[in-house]
Amino acid sequence: MVEEESLRVVRCGGSELNFRRAVFSADSKYIFCVSGDFVKVYSTATEECVHILHGHRNLVTGIQLNPNNHLQLYSCSFDGTIKLWDYVDGILIKTFTVGCKLHALFTVSRPEDSVFVIINKEKPDIFQLVSVKLPKSSSQELEAKELSIVLDYINQSPKCIAFGNEGEYVAAVRDFYLSVYFFKKKTTSRFTLSSSRNKKHSKNNFTCVACHPKEDCIASGHMDGKIRLWRNFNDDKKYTYTCLHWHHDMVMDLAFSVTGNSLLSGGRESVLVEWRDAAEKNKEFLPRLGATIEHISVSPAGDLFCTSHSDNKIIVIQRNLEASAVIQGLVKDRSIFTGLMVDPRTKALVLNGKPGHLQFYSLQSDKQLYNLDIIQQEYINDYGLIQIELTKAAFGCFGNWLATVEQRQEKEAELELQMKLWLFSKKTQGFILNTKINMPHEDHITALCFCNAEKSEQPTLVTASKDGHFKVWILTDDSDIYKKAVGWTCDFVGSYHKYQATNCCFSEDGSLLAVSFEEIVTIWDSATWELRCTFCQRAGKIRHLCFGRLTCSKYLLGATENGILCCWNLLSCALEWSAKLNVRVMEPDPNSENIAAVSQSSVGSDLFIFKPSEPRPLYIQKNISREEVQWGVFVPRDVPESFTSEAYQWLNRSQFYFLTKSQSLLTFSTKSPEEKLTPTSKQLLAEESLPTTPFYFILGKHRQQFLNETSKNELVQLPLTENIPAINELLHTPAHVLPPASFLCSMFVNSLLLSRETESAKEIPEDIDMEEEKESDDSDEENDFSEKVQDTNDPDLGEDIIHQLSKAEEKELRKFRKVDYSWMASL
Repeated sequence: MVEEESLRVVRCGGSELNFRRAVFSADSKYIFCVSGDFVKVYSTATEECVHILHGHRNLVTGIQLNPNNHLQLYSCSFDGTIKLWDYVDGILIKTFTVGCKLHALFTVSRPEDSVFVIINKEKPDIFQLVSVKLPKSSSQELEAKELSIVLDYINQSPKCIAFGNEGEYVAAVRDFYLSVYFFKKKTTSRFTLSSSRNKKHSKNNFTCVACHPKEDCIASGHMDGKIRLWRNFNDDKKYTYTCLHWHHDMVMDLAFSVTGNSLLSGGRESVLVEWRDAAEKNKEFLPRLGATIEHISVSPAGDLFCTSHSDNKIIVIQRNLEASAVIQGLVKDRSIFTGLMVDPRTKALVLNGKPGHLQFYSLQSDKQLYNLDIIQQEYINDYGLIQIELTKAAFGCFGNWLATVEQRQEKEAELELQMKLWLFSKKTQGFILNTKINMPHEDHITALCFCNAEKSEQPTLVTASKDGHFKVWILTDDSDIYKKAVGWTCDFVGSYHKYQATNCCFSEDGSLLAVSFEEIVTIWDSATWELRCTFCQRAGKIRHLCFGRLTCSKYLLGATENGILCCWNLLSCALEWSAKLNVRVMEPDPNSENIAAVSQSSVGSDLFIFKPSEPRPLYIQKNISREEVQWGVFVPRDVPESFTSEAYQWLNRSQFYFLTKSQSLLTFSTKSPEEKLTPTSKQLLAEESLPTTPFYFILGKHRQQFLNETSKNELVQLPLTENIPAINELLHTPAHVLPPASFLCSMFVNSLLLSRETESAKEIPEDIDMEEEKESDDSDEENDFSEKVQDTNDPDLGEDIIHQLSKAEEKELRKFRKVDYSWMASL
C-alpha cells in the first residue's frame, strides 16, 4: 500500500540539456549538463546517465568544476543558492545561500575562496557580474552575503562573459560594446563597434566571446557571422583586431582549445569549425551535426570537445573531429502538431521531434529511443522557406499500424497534402512505409483515428477534414502475380450539411463512430456507415470529443470553444449533464472510466478528474501550471499503484503527463521529484561491501537469489558472500599486490567449504588438530573423520545437505588449514 502523501506536479524528464554549456570532468570520463532543477552526470563512453544531482528548488543556471578540487562541482540556480557537489558519489557537500536570482556561474583558480555569478538586483534588464566570497566552515549550509561588483550593464547570457589568461582579466560583450576588466589594475577598458544605424547592412552586434587561456587575446562572435580576434586591448588606443569569416549567419558560440592553438566556432549551419593558429586558411570542419550549435565546450584534458544543439542534443567529439557519443534529450520542436501519443509496444511517448520526424521517448529512462523519419527529405535551415510539416499521427491495431499526415502550403490555393500508413515489421523492429496517399482530402485534415476494438475484424482508419467530409479507410488485399501485399483504400465518404468536420473518435467496442461537424455531433454505425443520431447544443464549435470507457461506455463527451463541457447518453440520445468549463485538454484513461480535463483560466491551468456517469469531479487540483497546457496523455503503468484514497485512485493504473506551452513535460506524483527522475536502477541500494563487477554479480546476486529460494526450514545455509572476510579481502585488495593464484585459490575454496557453523563443524577441527599432533596414520585419521561426520548427521536434513567427502578431498582440506594468512593483515 502506498503511503498517502500530497499530490504534487513534478518534472518527469525532457528538460533542456542545451540550456547551458556542458562541462567535462578533469579526466574526461564524465560530462555534466543542467536539466531543469537537476544536474545530470553522463558517461562520455557509454552515454548513460550515472548520477542525477538534485537539491535545487528552481532552474539550475550554471555549473563549473571546482578549480581547487577536480572531483567537485559547483552549481547555481534561480533559487539563490550555490551548491558544491561530490559528483563521483552524487553527494551534496555544501550549500551557499546568496539570496538573489543567479543567472550564470564562473570559477577561476585565483582567488580560491571566490566564484563569480551574474545577478540582477534593480531593473529586470540590467545585469551585473559580481564576485561572491564563499565562507569556510564545517557546517553544510552557509550564507554568502559578501558580494563585490566586477562589471555592470552586461548580458545575462554566460556566452557573453569569458575569463582569460588564467583569470587575469574578464571580457564581457553586449550589443556593440566589448568591456574588459583587469583584476590587478582594477580598471575597465571599453571598445565599441559601429552600429547598424550608422553603417548600411552592418550587423556588428556581439553574440558571444571567448578568451585565450594563456595569452592576451579575445575572440568575439557577431551577428553577421564574423569572428574578431582582439589584441593589445590593455591600451585603449593601440588595440587591434583581425577578422575570420566563414559563417553565413550569426556565430552562436566560441571556445579556445586548452593550449590555445585552436579556436572552435559554431552556428546555425550545424557545422563545427576549427580555426587552427587563428588563420583563415587553416580551418577544419565537422559538418552535418543535425541542428544549430548552441554551445561549445572543451575538456580540461584537451582530448574531447562537445557541442550542445537546438534539438536538445549533446555530441561528444574527439580531438580529430570525429563524433564519439550522442546524448539525446526530448527534442523541443517549434510546435507540437501531433500531440502526445503512447506507443502500445514500447510504452514510449511519441510526438513531433526534429523537423519531419516522430521521436520515441522513454519516460522511464528519460532518454530518446529513436527517431522515425516521416517526410524523408533533407531539411534546409532557412527561415524564409516554407517547410513540410508533420501535422497528425495516430497508432492503431495495438501498435501494428501508424498513420501520419504531412502538409505544405505556400499560398492559400496551393495545399500539398499527403497521408502515409506505416506497418510495424517484426523482422526489422521498426515501421516500414506501406501506403502513401496524395491529397486524401481537398483541405486540411483536422483529425484521424483508428478503430482499436479488440474484436475488430478489419483495420479501419477515419480521417476528418475542413473540406466537409470524413473518410473511412480500410486495409485490403493488394497482391499481384509478383508478390503478396496489402494496402489501404477509401471505403466510405460521409458529410453533414457541408459543415467542416473537426473531430472523430470510435467507441470502445468499435460499433459507433462519432464525428463532430462544427457545433453538431453525429453518430454513425460502423457496420453500415448509417447516420444514427445527432447532438446539437449550439454551445460553440466542438473542440474535443471522446467516448466513455468500461462501465461508462454509453456516454459521449464533448468540449466546445465557448467553454461548455457536455455529456450525452447514447442510450437515451439526450444530454445527461453539462458544465461551464473552458477545457483545453481532454483525455480518457485507457485502463479506467476516468477522464482528465485541463481548463485554462486567467491565473493558470486547472486539472479535473471525473467519470462521465456523474458531473462531480473525483479530484481537482488548481494551478498545475501558470502557463497554458496544450497536450496531455495517460500512460499505462507497468506495475499498478495501490492508492487507497478515493482522490488518488485515478493514479493506480495510469499516469497522466501533460505538455505546457513552453514544452515542459510534467506529471503528477506523490513521490519527490528526485525519486521520480532517478531511474529505477539508481534507486536500488548497492551493496557496499562488493563492487559491481562481473565477479560480484556471479558471487553476490546469484547466491542471494539462491538463498531467497531455499526453504526456511533448512537448518544448514550457505553464508552471504559479503560476510566472508576472505572474499572481502580478495575483492578489495589491489591487483598489483595480490599473492600468487595458488594462495588465492586455497583461501577462496577454504572460505566457501569450511564456514558452516554447526556442532559438527566445531568438533571436527579439534579432532583433526589432535590427530595431526599425534602424527598417526593417514588411513586411521580418514576413517575417524568419516565416522564423526556420519555420527553428527541429522537424519532430518536429508542426504543432499552434507556432502560425503572422499579421502583425497579430506586430505586437501587439511592442507588448507596450514596456509598462513597473516599477510592479509598488513594490507
